[in-house]
Amino acid sequence: MKSQHQVVLSLGSNQGDRLRNIEFCLQLIHQEIGTIIRVSKLYETPSWGFESDAFYNCALVIHTFASAEKILEQVLNVERQLGRVRGETLNYQSRIIDIDLITFDFEIIDSATLQIPHPLMQNRKFVLLPMLDLNLDWKHPVLHKKIAELLATSPDESVCTVVQNLKNPLDSIPLEQFNYIAFEGNIGAGKTTLTAKIAEDFNAKTVLERFADNPFLPKFYEDQNRYAFPLEMSFLADRYKQLSDDLAQFDLFKDFIVADYHIFKSLIFAKVTLQEDEFRLYKTLFDIVYKEMPKPDLYVYLYQNTERLLENIKKRGRSYEQNIPADYLDKINGGYLDYIKSQTDLNVLIIDVSDRDFVKNQEDYIYILGEIQRKISK
Repeated sequence: MKSQHQVVLSLGSNQGDRLRNIEFCLQLIHQEIGTIIRVSKLYETPSWGFESDAFYNCALVIHTFASAEKILEQVLNVERQLGRVRGETLNYQSRIIDIDLITFDFEIIDSATLQIPHPLMQNRKFVLLPMLDLNLDWKHPVLHKKIAELLATSPDESVCTVVQNLKNPLDSIPLEQFNYIAFEGNIGAGKTTLTAKIAEDFNAKTVLERFADNPFLPKFYEDQNRYAFPLEMSFLADRYKQLSDDLAQFDLFKDFIVADYHIFKSLIFAKVTLQEDEFRLYKTLFDIVYKEMPKPDLYVYLYQNTERLLENIKKRGRSYEQNIPADYLDKINGGYLDYIKSQTDLNVLIIDVSDRDFVKNQEDYIYILGEIQRKISK
């Protein structure tokens, strides 16, 4: 599964309401570029390389799937939104906002438009001091020094003073109040991708369904009547074992558990795939298992219409899924919605993501987080 990139940005402002400029910039970055994971303190620093009013500076870490080149494009767009006009001169100037791309994972990039790590970061205390606040496990890939070492050997003798703490937009969504969150959805709804992203952003432990290891799955799509029962039984056994093991293991380094399924999905799929007599036997076994399973503190169902599901299934290219009929997906969606209606004691949130792409569009991801926040606030 594709992991997100960890990117460090440096912000500066020395024109107008400097604090407002910085705070508004943080909001736009979080909304449009990437999820802000950490923010440094706000520093006041003298201008560097030219004479002007003092700057407010900070640094932040974002998570994003975008390339470094795409991030640079988005950064310049945010600067324009905040009113910065870049002139043709290469000399340092006062500015409403300045956003520098400092690091991109541990990569070295040297192109006509972008140099990573930022070639002057080691000479700028207004970059290094805020970066030290971020507590990153990062070493300069060229100079082979950590931030504290770069700061200790920096030639910059500027005096940088702390102004105040800055608020991280992510702090307004207290997911850590839950012990166990389950994200559910139909085949191709994006639940695993979202679960992994939530876990990375909020420091959660993941429980991801091990469907790829099931030997009956490709056979089922070739001959459903023959392999439906062994497939559903093997899924039930594996889900029971995985959830029993993982939910019982407390991780001192993670804040909560987030899963890309809830065991009740076993009954939903079995009802669609099994013959009536097989389903009766299956349900007898399922009811025994289900009584022992903890229910999630929050159950999020990602609804996508069937047309979009088929598009997603085609894009991800799993050969055994390519012939899944639309009516099968319709039945699964119906099964989920019927289940949700029947669960009066389950804390349920349904989010329609049919017209959203939370991988490519940060705004769509923020929309999902906003829906969860509204649910928490009720």
